[in-house]
Amino acid sequence: MTFLLRTARIKDLEALYRMAKGTGGGFTNLPPDKPTLRGKLERTAASFAKDTGALGDDLFLFILEDTETGRVRGTCQIMSQVGTILPFYSYRIGRITQYSKELDRTFRAELLTLCTDLDGSSEVGGLFLDATERSAGVGKLLARSRYLFIKEHRSRFADKTLAELRGAIDDAGNSPFWDGLAGRFFDMTFREADEFNARKGNQFIADLMPKHPIYTALLPEAARQVMGKPHFSGRPAMRMLENEGFAFQNYIDIFDGGPTMSVDTDRIRTVQDARTVPVAAIVKAPDAEATHLAATGQLAGFRACLAHIDTVDGGVTIDPAAAALLGVKQGDTLTYAPL
Repeated sequence: MTFLLRTARIKDLEALYRMAKGTGGGFTNLPPDKPTLRGKLERTAASFAKDTGALGDDLFLFILEDTETGRVRGTCQIMSQVGTILPFYSYRIGRITQYSKELDRTFRAELLTLCTDLDGSSEVGGLFLDATERSAGVGKLLARSRYLFIKEHRSRFADKTLAELRGAIDDAGNSPFWDGLAGRFFDMTFREADEFNARKGNQFIADLMPKHPIYTALLPEAARQVMGKPHFSGRPAMRMLENEGFAFQNYIDIFDGGPTMSVDTDRIRTVQDARTVPVAAIVKAPDAEATHLAATGQLAGFRACLAHIDTVDGGVTIDPAAAALLGVKQGDTLTYAPL
């Protein structure tokens, strides 16, 4: 248990850039562009430095570090409120029913409507884990530690939280959904549009996309087939989100058609299950198996790890290795949730 989730710092730029280049495209929150990543790190530093407890336009970026080697193995982000400056665009999948008296037939059609319904929500995203570390609960630590941070700083997040999953992309980096819809209105490939969005935002979509609803029957079959479907590599992430209470509610990404999952923030499973208690003792565990996620610290001092925790009168016991990673001693408080 040597993995520590900590807040990102400017010195993490090179590691972030390395991970961004390994995403394979479609990761708007983690573009392989150093100036954009530096801007994210600077915005993160400003967000962590705020001493207000109010909801704002903040970005919190975290790093997963192997403390034995010092190597960065993953990253994740939380956006406190999307759509505060630039609108947060989605396609809403809807349906219309029409009846023809002359034909005595009812017709049901599926529509895509460009909308900003999700403006004001918090968003968890930007999750990337090195392929060599996708085992032994490390993925859960990376993903779910964000909910412990939300629990500890609840007033800085909205009442609804969303997560966008990358949509289907072929081996050449093309998106069937983009090619079948948005790409017909722009002289740009999916990769070009995705990179532009990551650096400049998606206002160009609102400027140039048609505002009227689009009948999905007019789209190519390849585009219809991937609407609301995650990239094959994102299916485990989708299951983890569903385990936390997130659900697909017919909102999809305007670029690749990937599903947008959402949940009431206070109903996120880890937020509901998390408890903040004192450390009663530091006790060597009978085995090395982690039983909980554990976190401590506020804002820039936040850190989390996997831990072996037992409840006792007056608090909890924690194993020495996890206590060292978190920097806690007897009498300190920590926030924990079961794996």
